[in-house]
Amino acid sequence: MKLRILLLCLLLLATPCLAQPPVADEELRQRLVKAVEQADSFRDRFDAEVWLMDMASRLKARISNPDKRLRLLKAIHREAKRAKLAPELVLAVIDIESRFDRFAISRSGAQGLMQVMPFWLKEIGHPQDNLMDMDTNLRMGCTILKYYMDKEHGDLVRGLSRYNGSFGSRAYPDKVIKALTTRWYRN
Repeated sequence: MKLRILLLCLLLLATPCLAQPPVADEELRQRLVKAVEQADSFRDRFDAEVWLMDMASRLKARISNPDKRLRLLKAIHREAKRAKLAPELVLAVIDIESRFDRFAISRSGAQGLMQVMPFWLKEIGHPQDNLMDMDTNLRMGCTILKYYMDKEHGDLVRGLSRYNGSFGSRAYPDKVIKALTTRWYRN
C-alpha cells in the first residue's frame, strides 16, 4: 500500500500541471488591448524634473546606473499617469513585487517588474511580446492595477489584494502601503 501511494505521488510530481490559466475577465482583457496601443509622456517639464530628481535619489540604492534609473522612472511615470495611477504607488508595487528586477519570475510564473502573468499576452493577441521588457511590463501591470482599483472603487487595500491574487488578506497590501508611506511618499 505504501509503495502505491509513493508511486502515485511520484507520478503526480512528474506530470506537468494541467491547470488552465484563470479565465480572463473580458473587461480587463479589453483594457489591456487598448493600453498596448496607447502612449503618453510628461506634460509639465518642471514637475517632471522635480519628481525625477526626488525619486532617482530614493531609487539609487536599488539601481546604481543613473541612466537606467532615469529611464525606468520616466517609464513608470508615463505608464502610471496613462493609467491614472499615482506613480509613487506603482513604485511601491514594483518594490514589493520584484525589488526592481525586470527579470524576476515568481513561483506562480508572474514575470517582470510588476509580476504580470504571461497568459495575458495570449489573451490580448500579443503572444510575441516580452514581459521582461520594461515598457511592456509597466503598460500591462499599470493597466491591471488600475482595473482592480476601479473594481474596488478606489479602495487601496482591496485593489492591491486583487492585483496580487490574495483577495481577503491584508499581508500584501500592508507591505505595499508600508513601502509607499516610508520610501515612495511625495512631499
